[in-house]
Amino acid sequence: VQLVESGGGWAQPGGSLRLSCAASGFTFSKFVMTWYRQAPGNERELVARIFSTGGRTFYADSVKGRFTISRDNAKSTVFLQMNSLKPEDTAVYICNARGPYRESVLISDNQYWGQGTQVTVSS
Repeated sequence: VQLVESGGGWAQPGGSLRLSCAASGFTFSKFVMTWYRQAPGNERELVARIFSTGGRTFYADSVKGRFTISRDNAKSTVFLQMNSLKPEDTAVYICNARGPYRESVLISDNQYWGQGTQVTVSS
């Protein structure tokens, strides 16, 4: 099982970045995918989640209206489009997979984590 994040880097306040998380080794379409972030000295926090069926999404209040999570099941990839970036968005962004689910019911509680990608927002 692998989750490999990419797309991190540096952006100015107000700028944009698009993160990708490429998955392999499990049935991607049956897993709920979540982006977390962790800044130095802070606890890991949930940023955005996309469910395995129906495309339902959830966002932390701090990113609502600025970030968009999406998934391409054919490519086993989840994305996080980050717009209107703020310095407080600076963190390591980490991809998580949990499942598998069948019609919104968790069948087996497997969780996988990526290594993370650094996002730095500064002028």
